[in-house]
Amino acid sequence: MPAPAENHSSRPGDPGADRPVPGQGDGRYINRELSWLDFNRRVLCLAGSPAQPLLERAKFLAIFSGNLDEFFQVRVAGLKDQLAAGLATTSPGGLSVSGQLRAIRREVQDVLAERARIYNHELLPELARHGTRLVPWSSLGPADMAYAESVFESQMFPVLTPLGVDPGHPFPYISNLSLNLAVMVRDPQRGDRRFARVKVPPLLPGFMALPDGQRFVSVEQVIAAFLGELFPGMEIESCHAFRVIRNADLTLAEEEADDLLEAVEMELRRRRFGRAVCLQVESEFSPEVRDLLARELDLRPEDVYEVEGLLDYGGLWAVHGLDRPELKDEPFTPVVPARLAPLDDEAVDVFAAMQAEDIFVHHPYESFSMSTEAFVKQAAQDPCVLAIKQTLYRTSGDSPVVKALIGAAERGKQVAALVELKARGDEAANIGWARALEQVGVHVVYGLIGLKTHAKTALVVREEGDGLRRYCHIGTGNYNSSTARLYEDIGVLTASPALGEDLTDLFNFLTGYSRQAAYRQLVVAPMALRSRVIELIEQESSYGQEGRIVWKLNNLVDRRVIDALYAASQSGTRIDLIVRAMCCLRPAVPGLSDSIRVRSLVGRYLEHSRIFYFSHGSGRAAGSARPATALSGAPRAQVPSAHGATLPEGGRYLMGSADMMERNLDRRVEALVDVQAPRIQSRLREILEVVLADDELAWELQSDGSWLKVPTVKHFNAQRHFQELALSRARRRGQGDAAVTPA
Repeated sequence: MPAPAENHSSRPGDPGADRPVPGQGDGRYINRELSWLDFNRRVLCLAGSPAQPLLERAKFLAIFSGNLDEFFQVRVAGLKDQLAAGLATTSPGGLSVSGQLRAIRREVQDVLAERARIYNHELLPELARHGTRLVPWSSLGPADMAYAESVFESQMFPVLTPLGVDPGHPFPYISNLSLNLAVMVRDPQRGDRRFARVKVPPLLPGFMALPDGQRFVSVEQVIAAFLGELFPGMEIESCHAFRVIRNADLTLAEEEADDLLEAVEMELRRRRFGRAVCLQVESEFSPEVRDLLARELDLRPEDVYEVEGLLDYGGLWAVHGLDRPELKDEPFTPVVPARLAPLDDEAVDVFAAMQAEDIFVHHPYESFSMSTEAFVKQAAQDPCVLAIKQTLYRTSGDSPVVKALIGAAERGKQVAALVELKARGDEAANIGWARALEQVGVHVVYGLIGLKTHAKTALVVREEGDGLRRYCHIGTGNYNSSTARLYEDIGVLTASPALGEDLTDLFNFLTGYSRQAAYRQLVVAPMALRSRVIELIEQESSYGQEGRIVWKLNNLVDRRVIDALYAASQSGTRIDLIVRAMCCLRPAVPGLSDSIRVRSLVGRYLEHSRIFYFSHGSGRAAGSARPATALSGAPRAQVPSAHGATLPEGGRYLMGSADMMERNLDRRVEALVDVQAPRIQSRLREILEVVLADDELAWELQSDGSWLKVPTVKHFNAQRHFQELALSRARRRGQGDAAVTPA
């Protein structure tokens, strides 16, 4: 797979018989699992792009590999569960369960081969050219081997535990995602041959630095070189690395759980022993040992993947962490949002700023810590604040937001926290924070039976001279200061009375008993979100060619929403969809989706915001051009004209936590806000226009389900442009040098 270029496809070659014909029967939809694999291919293309800084390419290889591991742990595991249960279901894309697994295997074998090619033939030579060499053990001289032996004896040998398999030693449990060595040993006196497993301790770094600090050798190769010390007196016949991926999805019978916290803790313990779904072995692996492992792990031959290069690409995070700034993206420090920028070194009163006007924040370009986090911290310390209510889905390990809530409770404020215990991958961390919050008297609730709470909302009640006033935050991202530097997200800080009343009703629904379904500015799932979105699509459809729909979201999977978009396209409505990952809608199919265009941006930041725009012209023809200078705060003439890159004034904008997936619309509490402030509408329009104009990061979905890289003509990078916009706004507000100082 070459670097992204014009007409470059993220899925080369014949799509194969397991991909249905576009627009026919179930071929109306793209299979969601294959769509996700195509998204991960686009991530892999960044690793293969010479336009990316070298260490960022290593990072994208690690991200791609971590994504693929999660795909097997959840999606492949789910399909295998269906197969084991004998469920003869067919996916919306028209594939049976076994057909999906066959198609997934073909795709995965292809991307694993491409990953190995990028690593062996591009990344390693380029790293060596810049003075960092990842070398094989066989290339080391006597001095290096002696040094490695000293490190092995002092830092590795004491923590290694060889586990043999014989009548007195059962086959050991192989933990999920662990890197292991499969060793065949022979007793020279008796001639017995035995299998043993040596686990590479996960706390060891993936690579060991050699004395010159420029060469690195993988830890598993160092351990393999000194296996004789683990099996003294035995002959080492063979040694090969392998790893196992297990089912890591969390399944709870919540209706039968007396205590959800204890139920999740118990399920986490059980998950360690989830069924194996995939065995990865290095090339030239012994067929005898491979068959032994597959048999003991209850895996079929099609569940075994031979991998060239590294088995655990997570070690590349250490490579990315090298102190080589010239080989990384240029650092960018988020600016302080204009309305919250301190003047004359005086602390900003966040509440006063919110009273003056609604505040829009765009992360990571604008600082999370100096906006949303500052809002929660000031609320925790302000003696006039009576209550704080907040949802917590994913939090950072050292969460300033959670610490602020703890401080607020210790000061006697009423604090309610909706902690989602079932946030995949963060269950253990959320359990820890839930217990810490409970210990100081926070009212901790764990959501509703059968539903995850995914909405991103905070409500502060403050006593002021004219009575109680409510202050609100609603956004698209988690209250997580770590991911706020990596994920593109948006949020609104507002003192809107209507939204304050809505959030009061929403939290009463979440913490108590309520059948609340109607809200003023909020649209909430699972009660009304799908129906409201479909209603808005149908309204645009009624205007025919004057209708206009532009969405930016993470995933588009829900068939009822897709069918509504198809119907709107058939009426002539122009539709642009910016979908980061999974998209099951087929665009540009004659008679079905002629007027729908789908693009995806994959770049330095994870595109995570969700914006839904509907407009039937607002008094002008849909899509009629406005000068690029009309963008709110945009530098003059920097946004190139492109199809769909200018949107009519007015229209309706919704933003919030929800993607268009069955799980979001039916099994989660999600919240979108109907944005009514013209200034914030302008910012949302700006985001959509900039993303639609991108020709460096953008890919376009074809009717056959393949993705083509958008031709790079004007070299317009949306993420770089948002950085420039943030700096420009900060300077205009008089921050001067403060715009580039840590926020």
